[in-house]
Amino acid sequence: MYQLTIDKEKFLTEIWQKKPVIFRQAFKEFTDLIAADELAGLACEEEVAARVVVTQDQGNNWQVINGPFEDYDQYGEENWQLLVQAINHWYPDSQPLVEAFRFLPDWRFDDLMASFATPGGGVGPHIDQYDVFIIQGEGRRRWTVGDIGDYQQRGGVTTSPLIENFQPIIDDILEPGDMLYIPPGFPHQGFTLTLAMSYSIGFRAPSQQELLSSMADYLIDSNQGQQRFTSTTEPVAPGLVPSAQQQGLMDLLVSLAQQPAAYQTMLGKLLSQNRFELDICEAERLDAAELQQALQDGAVISRIGGLKVLLLENDSENRLFINGDCFEFAAADRDYAEMLANQTSVASEQALLMLQRESIQQLLLKLIELGYCYLADTE
Repeated sequence: MYQLTIDKEKFLTEIWQKKPVIFRQAFKEFTDLIAADELAGLACEEEVAARVVVTQDQGNNWQVINGPFEDYDQYGEENWQLLVQAINHWYPDSQPLVEAFRFLPDWRFDDLMASFATPGGGVGPHIDQYDVFIIQGEGRRRWTVGDIGDYQQRGGVTTSPLIENFQPIIDDILEPGDMLYIPPGFPHQGFTLTLAMSYSIGFRAPSQQELLSSMADYLIDSNQGQQRFTSTTEPVAPGLVPSAQQQGLMDLLVSLAQQPAAYQTMLGKLLSQNRFELDICEAERLDAAELQQALQDGAVISRIGGLKVLLLENDSENRLFINGDCFEFAAADRDYAEMLANQTSVASEQALLMLQRESIQQLLLKLIELGYCYLADTE
């Protein structure tokens, strides 16, 4: 339905995480995923992360109002934008657009954000620390992108992504079906020319802070990481910490990073978690016979939007990481576990074969019970 026309191999070798680029007609005959009124309705839900950004002071200031929202009349017909995060969690019809970007790994995928903007609407000049693809739907928006550099936060607010103005290296207008790719660290700003819909596909990697915090939590919970620093020589001055001992202490952390058994559980759990709430299905307890009958009647097993199902290469154990948890399977069933990781839905014929494998059968039943997967009709 949504066919990405770019040369993916060339993109990965020459552009990915290197430079911002506009792709004209990246999606030919692009049609909007969702109507503006449906998007506005989603933003009224308590569970959905949404915000309105109002452009003030003739484009020199921006007010952010977080949802949920009851109505939008107060914002008028110009100078505001509605942004709704993770619509792929709440709006199943958005999944085909997500699939177009699965040439990039699922562990990096953050969310699909949709926005509706009135003329003059925007969020101001800012820098994101993740990769983003911005696809233009209905309407027209002007985008400027600057080069990586040392930029001052707007108003001196160090916690804000907003920055002072930048010198653009890209300054152009996106039409329906056009796509702008921006790597981490490049300042950018969008300005809405007409009523417009746009979609942002974000890819994010964990920071050093997130990795260290997750590692510390895991070591404490599992009672690991008890090794202490030892030395054979000590400094002459009692108040001195020699460089060699400083490095030796830090090498204790390096040694953990060189032991897969010490970090793989933490890493799998961290990378399979979502920043935004998932739309978990109502729990459904089935036994194997009931599931088999449903599959024989033609049902498919689909995972909920945004759910990450990951395998670690050379893992010390046979397990899938799903939404921050571990799910074990028999070593002989790895091919089927790979199917579950790589496919967002499993056809009835495949699923019936999976049911013949005890560990995969139990896994499927558990995922349905947890509301991570559900039975759907064949389209």
